[in-house]
Amino acid sequence: MIVSQRASQDCFCPKYLDLLSANTRLKEENARLKAKLARQERTAKEQPFGLSTPSSQRLVKPSLPELTEEETKRRRGGARPGHPGHGWKTPEGPEPEIEELPPPEACPDCGAELTAFPGGDAEVRDLIDGHPLPAFRRRVRVPARYCPHCRKPVRPKVSGVLPKTRLTNNVLARTATEHYLDGVPMGTVARRIGVRKGTLLNEMHRLAKLAKPAADGLRDLLRDAAVKHADETPWRTDGDNGYTWVFVAGRLRYFACESTRAMSVPAAVLADCAGTLVTDRYAGYNCFAGNRGYCFEHLKRDTLSIVKENPRSAECAAFAQTLVPWLRAAMSLRTAYSGDPVNYFVQAAFIRHQIEEIVQAPARHPAVQGIQTIFRENTSRLWHWTEDPRVPAENNAAERAVRPLAIARKISHGSQSVQGRETRSILMSILHTLHACCTDPTAHFTQALNQYAENRNTNLFARIFGNLPLYIPTQ
Repeated sequence: MIVSQRASQDCFCPKYLDLLSANTRLKEENARLKAKLARQERTAKEQPFGLSTPSSQRLVKPSLPELTEEETKRRRGGARPGHPGHGWKTPEGPEPEIEELPPPEACPDCGAELTAFPGGDAEVRDLIDGHPLPAFRRRVRVPARYCPHCRKPVRPKVSGVLPKTRLTNNVLARTATEHYLDGVPMGTVARRIGVRKGTLLNEMHRLAKLAKPAADGLRDLLRDAAVKHADETPWRTDGDNGYTWVFVAGRLRYFACESTRAMSVPAAVLADCAGTLVTDRYAGYNCFAGNRGYCFEHLKRDTLSIVKENPRSAECAAFAQTLVPWLRAAMSLRTAYSGDPVNYFVQAAFIRHQIEEIVQAPARHPAVQGIQTIFRENTSRLWHWTEDPRVPAENNAAERAVRPLAIARKISHGSQSVQGRETRSILMSILHTLHACCTDPTAHFTQALNQYAENRNTNLFARIFGNLPLYIPTQ
């Protein structure tokens, strides 16, 4: 059999070469688009950061599952039926004077003349009223005298106001509290007070520079604390990505708004201090020189997530059903045995033994093995709460402290400048610490500013936090 070979088989004309080039280009583009589509599908399914995705970054948040009747009864608020209650509590402050109302002269229904009522005396009602008054103008004449010895004029200081400003300390403290503590937008604060928004922002920047030593004093106290908590949340600055870090020790709150989520931020704040730092498993806190503890609440969420991601796996369901109750018991241990250290250590050792048996047991499913690996490879970061009752097994303190900032982010979408970001860090640290220590942060902050206005050499940190119960456990 003779096979003939076409002469054109070895001929590569320009048209044929163009077809080969276009075919190769389309194949490469097809592979690139398939890879991009796979990445997008995986991101939509697994969330941007996987198991560590914060709730603010989740693309689709699950709805609240249907609760059982027992769980509904457990979550129901209020007192039990038949509880007598505690009654009306007398408000604080001096006893008010009784205001006399003129008696009515005629019946509002028929217009007949009224006579004395023999059924009883007039009733006295206790009311709670408020004075949402805007700022008002004051004009103070400041006399001047001349000192022949110093050869300069001498004027008395105006009480309740800082030098070179028109806003009194009361207005400054009220503005800072409403915006940086209560989360009210600055435009709303300006409308309430009756002062232009730009004026209030400039005065907040000036107040932050003045109060920076007080925030630095909080950072020094944080470094000396035996137990610390830390967390972070996104915070944009002028449209650029950034993060705000919060550090908690007792009633102390220290905020640091920065442009990065890198390790350099906790390294600068903690500065190689000792003690125990409770966080999630983010690697940015590995710079901490002391003991670091992992949050069991995050471990519980990760354990429950493997059941959701593998609904047909009986091994994942059995593993979560066995491990999660012991994680919850570890997190509630400090509350259950408060003031009873002997039983605390006994129960802590028992709970640790049960958890270690579960995570050391053989497993076949990769998701179960992944959770077990976390416990097996991080033994030095999991059991500090079994050795020191002051160390909790969860990071709820930092989670609660960072929540007001997450709410402010949804309202204001971040800061407009680097200066605004720094101002927020300083004033939020001071005001949130005051809020955790006293009932009226505005009045306390105003009093400290008034004392500073009288004597500029005074220690502002001591004036603000000197007599407050910070309750920071020291090393």
